[in-house]
Amino acid sequence: MKHSLCVVEPHQDYLKLLAQGVWRLETIRQIESILSRVPHYKKIVWDFSGVTHFDSAGVLLVLKYVTHFRTYALVELEGYSPSQEKMYRLLTHPTLEEPSQKPHQWLTKLGKATVENYKSIVAFITFLGLLFVSFFQALLHPTKLRVKEMVYHIHHSGLNALMIIGLTAFLVGMVIAYQGSVQLAKFGADIFIVDTVGISIVRELGPMITAIVIAGRSGSAYTAEIGAMKITEEISAMQTMGFDPYHFLVLPRVLALMIALPLLIFFSDLMGIFGGMVASKMQLGISYGQFTDRLYEVLELKHYLLGMLKGPVFAFIIATIGCFRGLQVSDNTESIGLHTTASVVNAIFLVIAFDALFSVLYTELGL
Repeated sequence: MKHSLCVVEPHQDYLKLLAQGVWRLETIRQIESILSRVPHYKKIVWDFSGVTHFDSAGVLLVLKYVTHFRTYALVELEGYSPSQEKMYRLLTHPTLEEPSQKPHQWLTKLGKATVENYKSIVAFITFLGLLFVSFFQALLHPTKLRVKEMVYHIHHSGLNALMIIGLTAFLVGMVIAYQGSVQLAKFGADIFIVDTVGISIVRELGPMITAIVIAGRSGSAYTAEIGAMKITEEISAMQTMGFDPYHFLVLPRVLALMIALPLLIFFSDLMGIFGGMVASKMQLGISYGQFTDRLYEVLELKHYLLGMLKGPVFAFIIATIGCFRGLQVSDNTESIGLHTTASVVNAIFLVIAFDALFSVLYTELGL
């Protein structure tokens, strides 16, 4: 049996297949009609020395029939060119080799990280611009402000967080009083523990502790909620219907947290001072009356106001970071976890950084 594309030569102990001509996509059907009739009861020697042109379709056909013939008999391939062997190996072993380590790979990684951070900063500035536009539109049309949603978020981010805020502040107040009393007792200055607890809680620790807890609790919730809406394409549907996501999703959360956080800071201050009062009674024997009288003497109104002034700033940072990261979520559930983690880390870092900035500013102003 002869054919311009394949010749079958029977021998005593084996069959020899002489492949020749063009083995490409346009000739596949003709070649397959020949190969399908090749007997496979004895050894097959397949010679490719006569093939002039070979493409991936021809190689795949060879792979198909080599596998088929080998289920019945031994198959040997011969006469193939280096390029044909290379294509054959590529299709039979498609796994790519790991790229070798380049000498300055750390510099490449640094460059990529720099570009990604730059893009993230630009995106955040754009986000702030759109948020401020939405805020000014709400000021011009206050009746369009979503008060019901703001009340919901105030309740969710404020009232529901009282327990954890109060417990955390109480324990921190106790720790400060215990640690401070050990040092002050050495100098007979026990009563000054009131100054330490009162001023440090009201000016620094109360606002910062509250902001950190809220960043982990409410900031992450904002990211997860908005991220889930983005994955389910609810935000895209809102934009299609002409609703502004910044007005409907971002602005109510930001304003709600800016209202709720100062109230939480006030509660945190009370619980922190109460914790210090309890520890002072237990450690130094200072009565609640003595503690309160000394607190009235040293805790001026300005300390409370300076600490409370941080509340709206911290709230704005936490809410904007949470909403921004939520809007950055891509179309997969893993992205929600990554951006939620980034939201908490970014918010806590910025809260601590701005708290340090406030401290420097207050010191320079003599406050």
